[in-house]
Amino acid sequence: MSPQRLQSTALHTDRYELTMLDAALRDGTAERHCVFELFARRLSAGRRFGVVAGTGRLLSLIRDFRFGDDELRYLRDNRIVDASTIDYLAGYRFTGSVEGYREGELYFPGSPILTVEGTFAEAVILETLALSVLNHDSAVATAAARMSIAAGDRPLAEMGSRRAGERSAVAAARAAYIAGFGATSNLEAGRTWGIPTMGTAAHSWTLLHDTEEEAFRAQIAALGAGTTLLIDTYDIQEGVATAVRVAGHELGGVRIDSGDLPLVAAAVRAQLDELGATATRITVTSDLDEFAIAALAAAPVDAYGVGTSVVTGSGTPTAGMVYKLVARQDAVGSWISVAKASQDKGSKGGRKAAFRTLDAGTATSELIAVSDGYEQIATAAQYPDSRDLRVPLIVAGEIDTAFEGPSGVSAARAHHARVREELPVRGLALSRSDPAIPTVFVDADPVRSQPTIDS
Repeated sequence: MSPQRLQSTALHTDRYELTMLDAALRDGTAERHCVFELFARRLSAGRRFGVVAGTGRLLSLIRDFRFGDDELRYLRDNRIVDASTIDYLAGYRFTGSVEGYREGELYFPGSPILTVEGTFAEAVILETLALSVLNHDSAVATAAARMSIAAGDRPLAEMGSRRAGERSAVAAARAAYIAGFGATSNLEAGRTWGIPTMGTAAHSWTLLHDTEEEAFRAQIAALGAGTTLLIDTYDIQEGVATAVRVAGHELGGVRIDSGDLPLVAAAVRAQLDELGATATRITVTSDLDEFAIAALAAAPVDAYGVGTSVVTGSGTPTAGMVYKLVARQDAVGSWISVAKASQDKGSKGGRKAAFRTLDAGTATSELIAVSDGYEQIATAAQYPDSRDLRVPLIVAGEIDTAFEGPSGVSAARAHHARVREELPVRGLALSRSDPAIPTVFVDADPVRSQPTIDS
């Protein structure tokens, strides 16, 4: 079942998309069939891989990309396009096709993450929406995956809603869950995407009461002894003693939100054990990122809560993806490859297939087979030691609903867990470096194929 239809997303776009459409309708090029490709030229901040996220959200948003009376009135009143373009937009429906990497998949420089095929008119105006969704969600998912790698078997919870816009907070929680986080504090993310939610009390709860002990007793009365008590509102050592005195050895957990975390965690663990609360878990939540989590690997910490860093992509809030025309029909209907040649911002023309080459289950390269013009010659059969990376998402305007909603999120999470196992060991490191595997471009026609490496 597809998600409930929301308000129109048609104006979640840049003005120049519609002015290009307006001009194309005037000069007769609007109906030329085109292939647009969404990709990243490089990985941000020297990261070794990226994680695709947002695909399921994008599909639902494309379904709602409709120009209703309010949207058309705005365009008309502000003279953004002419009357004939208004008439075209009134009946707009995306009837083309979209292929792409599965959500949760890893990507590398040049990976054809999304391919949009259709007339110029219907495909060009999806550019901004596609980029805004995938750039944000993939940046969050990539940061979250790095944190998940650093955390190892210790669970992670996302709790960064207050550090993001109200809509992006929900999207960020979804992306983090796909990339390895186990829960979110955001209830809308829980309701919309089926993500487990968590949370107990903040410092204001303790400050509300006359004493820390009264606050702890009230929380336990409401939530049971298995709750997690926040112990650093005042003195941490006294907070631990009070928590155990009130809850006994059944105390579920304590949370530390300040201080030199490795030292504080060790001291708290020693005190809990000395008081007999050996099963009480320690959660830390103080401005963590992947590097802080890695630094806590030897500390007696049981779980992490991450806020600002994950919802902002840990310093890289966008994945740097672009949306470029790579093939089109000419005036007589023949297909030709097209490419931008700008210095440092070029693109590779042609329709593409993508494969991950593997050696005993470990990724060795990102193999991109490029077709001259439109015809896709490359198939998985040509590359037996590889995995086909692309799947159909929209066919002739029909969205594959398996990628949407909570079930789509669960599938993306499971897929990410599987494909992350393919990374070579060097790909798990947090330091800045080259991509974990090289991107190799080959001609889709095996007779003409001459590999080129773009790492």
